[in-house]
Amino acid sequence: MSVLVAAAETGSLSAAGRKLGMPLPTVSRKVSELEVHLKTRLLIRSTRRLTLTDAGAAYVSECKRILEQVSEAERAASGEYSLPRGDVVITAPVVFGRLHVLPVVEAFLDAFPEINARLALSDRNVDLIDDHVDVAVRIGVLSDSGMVATKVGSVRRVVCASADYLSRYGVPKTPDDVAEWPCVGFDGLTSSMAWRFMVNGVERAIAVKSRLSVNTVEAALDAAIAGIGMARVLSYQAAPAVAEGKLRIVLQDHELEPLPINLIHVGQGTLPRKTRAFLDYATPRLRDRAMKASLSHEQSPKTRSGIGARNVRRSR
Repeated sequence: MSVLVAAAETGSLSAAGRKLGMPLPTVSRKVSELEVHLKTRLLIRSTRRLTLTDAGAAYVSECKRILEQVSEAERAASGEYSLPRGDVVITAPVVFGRLHVLPVVEAFLDAFPEINARLALSDRNVDLIDDHVDVAVRIGVLSDSGMVATKVGSVRRVVCASADYLSRYGVPKTPDDVAEWPCVGFDGLTSSMAWRFMVNGVERAIAVKSRLSVNTVEAALDAAIAGIGMARVLSYQAAPAVAEGKLRIVLQDHELEPLPINLIHVGQGTLPRKTRAFLDYATPRLRDRAMKASLSHEQSPKTRSGIGARNVRRSR
């Protein structure tokens, strides 16, 4: 397993041999013997680089976990104390990850020098098992699954506009005003053609006139700051511009229920020490950052009640 992992990480059998201090023929023989034992191909060999097959990628991920557990067991048996070590893979939405998860990961690495991290920022919900992810930050109601979730906060879906825009068109009083005034459509959050609001306790879709439609939140915020139209984004995305006075939140009395922010991980078996260390370190810090970024202390009291993930098992 160690030889296979070294080959996968270095990209070649010769580099794995140099890393392990092992002759190239021995490295090649051990990998071949492992493939014969498993009755499947693990590596695709080319003149330039080794690549893992699908079976090989899944097997290498499990090998790393097993080897880390073996190493921990050996240190425990010998009475050796050590900090958690290994690689932790984390995924988070792009903007929330850059603004709030990355600073926590940086501090975590400083506190745990034996752990390396890979932070994958994507607005796509990756599969933790298939993509070999240890911890994911998810925004939104979670579906029923075998994952364990820890809620760290909630975010609002807010409508914002610049002072110049509001001076020209006025401050909207009801969601129906949105249908009459220029807006900036953002495909990443919802349909650029309709926004949903709570009206007299009932959720309603309001058709909007998108003078400009964009596919990134940064562009939507920039256009709103420029006075092109009102934009609908998540509260943490608008928070910096609101704090600087570039944007103002409107129609807060008609917002939908806040979306929960959860840390999730696979709930099968005992967590590796590296994953438990990250969860214990990141949870209180992300709660603090999520609370500060939610704008809840300035805006609607609705943000104090979040939607829980009722179908997902909760961690302690």
